[in-house]
Amino acid sequence: MADSEPLIGEALALDLVNTRPAGAHGRVDLLATPQQLSGWLLLERDRLQGEVQNTAPTRSDLAPLHTVRAHTEAAVRALLDRSEPPVRALRGLTEAQRAAPPVRELDWDGTAVTAIPRRNGPLGTRLAALLAEAAAEMLSTPAIDRLKECEADDCVMVFLTAHPRRRWCSPTRCGNRTRVARYYRRHNQAEPTRT
Repeated sequence: MADSEPLIGEALALDLVNTRPAGAHGRVDLLATPQQLSGWLLLERDRLQGEVQNTAPTRSDLAPLHTVRAHTEAAVRALLDRSEPPVRALRGLTEAQRAAPPVRELDWDGTAVTAIPRRNGPLGTRLAALLAEAAAEMLSTPAIDRLKECEADDCVMVFLTAHPRRRWCSPTRCGNRTRVARYYRRHNQAEPTRT
């Protein structure tokens, strides 16, 4: 997996935060264009409750998502530091949810009544509300005590660990890279230089 590919599989809110990995020249935005957002939505489609079906993102859809991502990351980083999340971040996430609250749309599927949550408004506003809701759920659950940052030197990814010994965001991304670097350091230090 390349560092330019989104890391997915964590809580949805953390997958959003992790769309800003460290790059060679600072943080990289993997949701900088509508095309990148479209690719990320495709990766996350099973968790987005049908909010993105048959809708192509536009440049105006990016700003609400970037705002929710920034608020979520501010709260996550504060919790990693064992400090109080910024009030501005928590209020921002609440406001994003209020911008497009879910309404249970009732329908008949031929055998039973179904109730599917739907949101109104532009795609960016609906997605921001859904992602802010995912952040609110994650931030308020006891599992947030298992929040960790990847221990690789050049990584800023965050995750909720299910195992206390987990150290890296991904065993294939940072785990292998760290183990290989450690191996080379050990073997290069162990061999005397020849003159």
